[in-house]
Amino acid sequence: MWREQLGWTAVRILLPWLAGAALIAALFDRGALGGSTAIGAALVLLVLLAGAVLATNRRLGLAAREATARLGPDMASSGSARPLSPAAQALWPALSRLDRDWREHAGQTETQLGAAEAAIAAIPDPLILIDRNRRIVRANAAWAELIGSVLEPRDLAAALLQARIARIEGPSLDGAAAVISLHDITALKRADEMRADFIANAGHELKTPLSTLLGFIETLRGPARDDAAARERFLGIMQEQAGRMARLVDDLLSLSRIELNEHVVPTAHVALKPVLDSVAAALELRAAQRGIRIELKLPETLPEAQGERDELAQVFQNLLDNAVKYARRDSTVTVTAGTADGATPAMVWATVADQSDGIPSEHLARLTERFYRVDNARSRELGGTGLGLAIVKHILNRHRGRLDIASTLGQGSTFTVWLRAAA
Repeated sequence: MWREQLGWTAVRILLPWLAGAALIAALFDRGALGGSTAIGAALVLLVLLAGAVLATNRRLGLAAREATARLGPDMASSGSARPLSPAAQALWPALSRLDRDWREHAGQTETQLGAAEAAIAAIPDPLILIDRNRRIVRANAAWAELIGSVLEPRDLAAALLQARIARIEGPSLDGAAAVISLHDITALKRADEMRADFIANAGHELKTPLSTLLGFIETLRGPARDDAAARERFLGIMQEQAGRMARLVDDLLSLSRIELNEHVVPTAHVALKPVLDSVAAALELRAAQRGIRIELKLPETLPEAQGERDELAQVFQNLLDNAVKYARRDSTVTVTAGTADGATPAMVWATVADQSDGIPSEHLARLTERFYRVDNARSRELGGTGLGLAIVKHILNRHRGRLDIASTLGQGSTFTVWLRAAA
């Protein structure tokens, strides 16, 4: 920079000096000036020009510093400051225009930078920017959540990540050369696996009674064609297996319908006491066949719940039906209800408790999975489809409620339904 300034100063001195030196040389040729006089005049002219140029440079430098010192955010309120010198006043319009243009450009750059920062932060997928040395120069919050904190890092070995890379041409944030976005498809892959398992399980559940039906049909058409006693026994088993298939199809259709509307929260008000009374009355005959008594302990002032009556009836139907199936003979199934103190939002609860052999603790977390059974043989013997608690879970998800399960081996199990109280 100083070399350029020195060269420019030399040019400003030499150009007018050369013109003056040419005039002195012409006078010397005509004999108007002697040799020594001409040389002295040229030197004097050089000194004068150098002094003038240097003085002008100094004056302009001081004027520029004086004017630039006045620039800043409070430039408009500097009217009471000391007046500028004439040279600074001459430079002031150009400097103020440059300052205004620079500030506008800086403001636009800050706006673009802020927009870029907001866009990076708003992207739901993990995103990082890397420079040409493949170092991470910027990352969004989703990336930090993916890899975990320094204290609790996440193991990504089990995660399935889909990466997309795009090069950045031209200027960029922090010298970034490429953008890498990661999409965690672990949940999608797990959903695909669950869907495949569901289809396989549903096919297996349907295939078993169907194979039984086909076997008995073949027997009735062959060896047992004329055996009346065998025919009656086989027809009874076939009716039982056909009923099992019908229940399974009904549960599958019910589950599909509930999942379709799971995102829509019901807004109707439902009185739980009549619903529980109705469900208990419908199961009394089946319970009596096993010597089981259904005991309702419901408060008269039980608040209404927010929900859909038919779906809530299905929830308690499934829970009470399970309790009657698995409770010990000549025992009691107890249904209680109440409200949660201090809960926000206000909640209503209803509990179905049985006196059964209980459920081992390692099975409790998976009871609401489709087709999950603690004892496959006993469940099928009792006519279960393996979908009852899965239906309960999805109905409660739609109602923004929950199901709590507790069990003690040798004593029994307790299923508690939590629902939002009607406003």
